[in-house]
Amino acid sequence: MTVAIFLGALMGAMALGIPIAFALLASGVALMVHLDMFDAQILAQNVINGADSFPLLAVPFFMLAGEIMNVGGLSKRIVNLALACVGHIRGGLGYVTIMAAVLLSALSGSAVADAAALTALLLPMMVKAGHDKARSGGLIAAAGVIGPVIPPSIGFVIFGVAGNVSISKLFMAGIFPGLLIGAALWGTWWWLGRREAIVTPQRQGAREIWVALRQSGWALMLPVIILVGLRMGVFTPTEAAVVAAVYALFVATVVYRELKWSQLGGLFVSAARTTAVVMFLVAAAMVSAWLITVADLPNKMIAMLEPLMGSPTLLLIAIMVLCMAVGTAMDMTPTILILTPVLMPVVKAAGIDPVYFGVLFIINNSIGLITPPVGTVLNVVAGVGRMKMDEVTRGVLPFMAAEFAVMFLMVLFPSLVTVPARWLTG
Repeated sequence: MTVAIFLGALMGAMALGIPIAFALLASGVALMVHLDMFDAQILAQNVINGADSFPLLAVPFFMLAGEIMNVGGLSKRIVNLALACVGHIRGGLGYVTIMAAVLLSALSGSAVADAAALTALLLPMMVKAGHDKARSGGLIAAAGVIGPVIPPSIGFVIFGVAGNVSISKLFMAGIFPGLLIGAALWGTWWWLGRREAIVTPQRQGAREIWVALRQSGWALMLPVIILVGLRMGVFTPTEAAVVAAVYALFVATVVYRELKWSQLGGLFVSAARTTAVVMFLVAAAMVSAWLITVADLPNKMIAMLEPLMGSPTLLLIAIMVLCMAVGTAMDMTPTILILTPVLMPVVKAAGIDPVYFGVLFIINNSIGLITPPVGTVLNVVAGVGRMKMDEVTRGVLPFMAAEFAVMFLMVLFPSLVTVPARWLTG
């Protein structure tokens, strides 16, 4: 009954068109009334405590870093480097998209920012070369969701806070799975485009590649600084976000000089608006998370899944299917905030490594950004690329299937995540 009231209030509020943050508050209030413990003071206190978190300070700084990179020329130089290296291969612009997405994901950690940048820079070039526009848009959308998997990742920050899991370990554990997803997209693009009649860009010589590498060198140093700093314990993930923002600002204004000081105000406002949305979601979700604990929903969920507890693989498959279904209707951040408090006790009771589960969970929610009908990244690609939503949806389906296949491969073979993570974290 408690679960039905919580879900009924949440889904009912969303069906009425109420923003997800307010829908979370409404479901929290409904649960408090059902438990006969409604108190506005408790409600307000949990909202404030939800946003009062030091690790969550990473969110605004990573948001700001992403904004600076797109405007300040860092993203453009990453794309130019990929173009110089693999652009001349048959279907090379698709490989450029994948390679650039992997590199950009190590800079911004935001699927929406990466997809918008790649669409603006590469989609016109791909269409001009003769690639199918729907397929090209689908590849860009699918490549964009690598952003929350390879560190730095805003998704890992939110999950780490909600599930009390080490963010540094999550960062390190996400590197190899992100590269595997990129490899799956590479193979899928080759298979689909092998019969396309396209015009490939002229092969770049060693000198042009060296110039592109030299021009993008400052941008490429950012992920190196972050990962080495985290690995060596120089700074925390929150401090790494500050380093990323300051470094990106320095490179964009002093080295590349593409970001004017007069533009900074607009960038700060844009990053603040996005951060406000995320932080209010987190604050509202903490009310529900507290009530979920009070109502003992995790133990009820453990009892429901008792038949699967003996097989962690079957349990993970069931959880992944559940997350896939939720991902079709909800955005990444609210899904993390709603499901993490419920699923983490189940995962721990089954003896599953929380870091390993966190990687799978974030991958699933990232792919949810391209699953219709909501598909936030699909909407971004359609808007920036001036395409119809159904065109992008048609184009993304084979790439989305490849990403889900990689995810379930990691469910069946946990060592694909745990072994590289153990090596990277020492």
